[in-house]
Amino acid sequence: MAALHECPCTKPTFAVKAVSSMRAPPRDNNAPRRSRSPPVATDHASTMNAAKRAEIFARLRAANPSPTTELEYASVFQLLVAVILSAQATDKGVNSATRKLYADAPTPQAILALGEDGLIEYINRIGLYRNKAKNVIATCAQLIEKHGGEVPHDREALEALPGVGRKTANVVLNTAFGEPTIAVDTHIFRVANRIGLAKGKTPLAVELGLLKVVPDEFKQDAHHWLILHGRYVCKARKPECGRCPILDLCEFKDKSRI
Repeated sequence: MAALHECPCTKPTFAVKAVSSMRAPPRDNNAPRRSRSPPVATDHASTMNAAKRAEIFARLRAANPSPTTELEYASVFQLLVAVILSAQATDKGVNSATRKLYADAPTPQAILALGEDGLIEYINRIGLYRNKAKNVIATCAQLIEKHGGEVPHDREALEALPGVGRKTANVVLNTAFGEPTIAVDTHIFRVANRIGLAKGKTPLAVELGLLKVVPDEFKQDAHHWLILHGRYVCKARKPECGRCPILDLCEFKDKSRI
């Protein structure tokens, strides 16, 4: 029997492209430069389809047709102050403080008259109360000086107030003035990313994503539905999936782990 001889494998050959020794032409410093696009808060796009997004909000609306903030207030000014105080604090804690505060000082003029030390006596159980007292007093002064004691219905003017950032402005514009803004707090950030509604690494990215994908008919109340859903059902550590009205629509891949 003839011995079998292995046929040596032929290695593929690759053409080697010659490297040109020519240098690139000198840059024309007088040539017009390309303008850079402004930065945009982009992130992972949601894979959820439009029909599923609409059904999510339809179910949240069915469960709570008229959602609203849990902060207590009797005027736009009082809402603004409550939202400033609510940063890194619970609505329950803020309400406990503002019930007494607003009973004694319901207007910017009255709170300004308290001064920082006087205001601190009402809010000293809220986190970061010293800095918040400073901002609230400064905001009261600015409202009186520049806006006749009224809260402006304008994003730029709102964000110019001490202690007011984009999220606070969004809450006021939505809750007090009926604009379809979405203020992304820790609850909305978590829920939007977890269920696949609008993924993003920053609150701004999630906000812009939500504004893009939430159907227009739901935008006015989307902020409150998502906050309440995150606060009471889709909790951070132990979400109550067993009573979630959108469980079958949620795109979190491993629900058994949460």
